[in-house]
Amino acid sequence: MITAKILFVFYLPSGGMETLNRQRCKALKNHGIDCHLLYLQNGTGLQNITEIPTYITNDDAEIKRIIMDDFNAIFVCSDIGLLQRIRKLGFTGKLFYEVQGLGSYQNAKKILLQAKPNVETYSNGILFPNTPHLINLIHANYPSTPKYCFHNCFDKDEFRYVSMGKPNFPIVGWVGRIEENKNWKDYLEFSFRFLRHKPHTQFWMFIDDTLGDQKERMKFNRLVTKMGLTNSLVLHANIPHKQMANYFSMIGDSGGFLLSTSKVEGFGYAVIEAMSCRCPVLSSDSDGVKAFITHNQTGKFYTNNRIETAVPEALELVNNDSLRNSIIEQAYKHLDVFNLDTYAQEFINILK
Repeated sequence: MITAKILFVFYLPSGGMETLNRQRCKALKNHGIDCHLLYLQNGTGLQNITEIPTYITNDDAEIKRIIMDDFNAIFVCSDIGLLQRIRKLGFTGKLFYEVQGLGSYQNAKKILLQAKPNVETYSNGILFPNTPHLINLIHANYPSTPKYCFHNCFDKDEFRYVSMGKPNFPIVGWVGRIEENKNWKDYLEFSFRFLRHKPHTQFWMFIDDTLGDQKERMKFNRLVTKMGLTNSLVLHANIPHKQMANYFSMIGDSGGFLLSTSKVEGFGYAVIEAMSCRCPVLSSDSDGVKAFITHNQTGKFYTNNRIETAVPEALELVNNDSLRNSIIEQAYKHLDVFNLDTYAQEFINILK
């Protein structure tokens, strides 16, 4: 068993990145690797972290003190300038740049081009999930940089179905920030259209209201009012991660589903979490979710940029019991692909 000490660095504890860090720290701890987290600022996800040494600071002196604590490797996610900063503060060990998400294809391309000088000068390699658009961009732009590509991990035994009692109305869930890439406008448009067919449906949005643009939130509020969705829409803000299993389970038991409207996803933890709680998923083809969704087998896709095509798919998911149950069962079985031990073995190969 390899014994090592590593540090994961990201802007703030929130969303899928916060989930990934907790999941992989657990996976690696089982293999004798001591994991620490450094976030440059506070975030709502801090409430989810237990038993992992976690630092919150953006101060050079404090970061220097942390990185000099005998780490075998440091993984910096997304923050381009931090690679140079960590080297200048005196870290001489293995330093890796990690790519997760990065938003739209164009945005990801732009960031990866901007990152290239720092990645090539200061890092020992680049780590990224098994997501087609990221694979293509990174191989095209980083031909000589050592590359490490494998699926993120997920513990389906820890985050799983909980019997909460069946709600007496169907629920369509949505998880994300009120920002463009998560595509909240399409969720509202879908809700408006779907209510014509299922007028008693409730639409539950799980958001981090500490993040996002205030102007975007004002647009959101105006559109909710304009579409007459006020009585059908429920906003759940900053729910602790463990409680999300209860909500996904309720959505599944209600006869509803999770709707993912993202334009692009690097991985999409909300989708995999819903599947683990027996909540079926209808999604845009946002690239990263191809790792979990095969149409009409482990979930459903609708046509990108055409939210009207989501309505017939949703009605089939709600009305066709045999297809619905088959999707729920196959989705749950598919989660074994993302088990913690497989992830740990891949990660150990980087350290070797």
